[in-house]
Amino acid sequence: FQKTEAPRPPGAKDLHAYPWDKSSLKSMPVDLQQFKKLDDYALKVNVKNSVEELVKALLKQARTDLEKVRAIWMWICHHIEYDVVGYHNKSQLSSKPRDVLQMGKSICEGYAELFEHMCSLAGIQCKKLSGHAKGHGYKTGQTFTGDSDHAWNAVYLEGRWHLLDSTWGSGSVDDSFTKFTYRYNEFYFLTHPALFINNHFPDNSNWQLLKPTLTLKEFENNMLLSSNFYMLGLLAAHPETPIIQTVNGKASVSVDCRLGMLFMFKLKGTDEHGLMTLKKHGMKLDIYPQKTGSHKLEIFAKPSKAEASDDTYRCVVEYVVECESVDKAMRFPKDLHQPVGPSWFSERQGFLRPSHREPVLHTNDGRCSLTFTLGKDISVLTSLHTDGSSLAEDMGRRHVLQTRRGNQIELKVHLPHAGSFVLKIYSKKRSDPGNYDYIFNYLIRCLNTEVKWPAFPQSYSKWLQDYEILEPLSGLLPANRNVRFKLKMHGIAKVLVQAENTHPLTQNKGCWEGTCNTSGCREVFVMVHENANHSFYSHVLKYEVETQ
Repeated sequence: FQKTEAPRPPGAKDLHAYPWDKSSLKSMPVDLQQFKKLDDYALKVNVKNSVEELVKALLKQARTDLEKVRAIWMWICHHIEYDVVGYHNKSQLSSKPRDVLQMGKSICEGYAELFEHMCSLAGIQCKKLSGHAKGHGYKTGQTFTGDSDHAWNAVYLEGRWHLLDSTWGSGSVDDSFTKFTYRYNEFYFLTHPALFINNHFPDNSNWQLLKPTLTLKEFENNMLLSSNFYMLGLLAAHPETPIIQTVNGKASVSVDCRLGMLFMFKLKGTDEHGLMTLKKHGMKLDIYPQKTGSHKLEIFAKPSKAEASDDTYRCVVEYVVECESVDKAMRFPKDLHQPVGPSWFSERQGFLRPSHREPVLHTNDGRCSLTFTLGKDISVLTSLHTDGSSLAEDMGRRHVLQTRRGNQIELKVHLPHAGSFVLKIYSKKRSDPGNYDYIFNYLIRCLNTEVKWPAFPQSYSKWLQDYEILEPLSGLLPANRNVRFKLKMHGIAKVLVQAENTHPLTQNKGCWEGTCNTSGCREVFVMVHENANHSFYSHVLKYEVETQ
């Protein structure tokens, strides 16, 4: 072993600009693929009798200083566990490297001393640092007083100082602080100082390795973004302060990312009181708490093309929302699903060029119409939902009328009454036999209490997707009246409307037209002859008739 000289204090060439320039997560270029063999080797080294023997074994595969530090880091992160019992009873605890190695567990102090000692045996300058950390038990917006509560290291590589935290690299402790779980975290190896300051504040501010350095007050007020936030490639969260006040019952948050991330949120454990929209480069969220007071807001993210192994949402940022007044008008229907409105996700599922890009549609007369261009071979299903029992499931389907014209689809919505409604849109490949998948939804609002639209007529399986009802659109016909029918249908020989009597429709420029009298019947059916030689009729539509 070579003797290392005393570490020099950090100087101008060690400093990084603050705030983070969004370039790299690390303070020097590191190719993790190239470490693969070394990492695997270091994990398998099984020497417990002395620190010297352990370092000797680890260095067999390490040539450069960077590789030596990496081997030591990997070994400690996978072989030393956090001592949750010792943490509660520090007087019995030794942080001496020999004891830490023998016990196989320690608290941050022991991790940092073992790291420093192993580096010095390997001839690498390393320093144990102490300070305040936003770690276990940290509460958003809290202040730090008194003695430091955490320890980590600085290592000297390629002429500069770099930061790492092997305690946080090794895993995490549960909420009750009784159980440690190994979960390796690459983020805390040579972390970029402008990101490390996010949750590590050294007693000696020179060891921030930042220009300018932050004050303790700034550290306390800064947003805590988790390592997941950066590891998932997210770039920024707004607002940049952890405590948000609502204005007129509303608070807004947004997250920026590079591409195609999926998000979800929880306000006090539920996502009912917000409106989240997915953007190409992030998400936007409006929160409307329905109670006053302080509420915890958590935001989660996952990559959209996640490997099956990593298909979980991870918490990336937390806020506290302080609500002084409640906006009761912004209660959302229980069936509303986040995110709301069209996005790159619905586009990827084949719903292109939406006529309405916003998540909320306002209608004064209770009617609205949405159009999309559809990708190939897509079959669409829609339903309308609202709180309360005014819309049973089958009726929820019948308040939306779907019309296909080539690759265009139009969805006409007629609301049964005023209020807030959710329009859900499902799809499947036409060639797939299976079920429809939920894709996205809109919120539709109508304040006009006069509104009372009946459902559209009921259609049967022989009613094809590109048939079109021009009139009557209402599924409820007036009694004792002559009603005009005009239907666009192709590839059939004959159309009849059956009320008390049967009324044939005549073909005119691709439309079947005619009138039918509704007296003396409760239901009216539209039937088609698919072939002039058949005597067999198929039902395609059913209307109800008003009772007098």
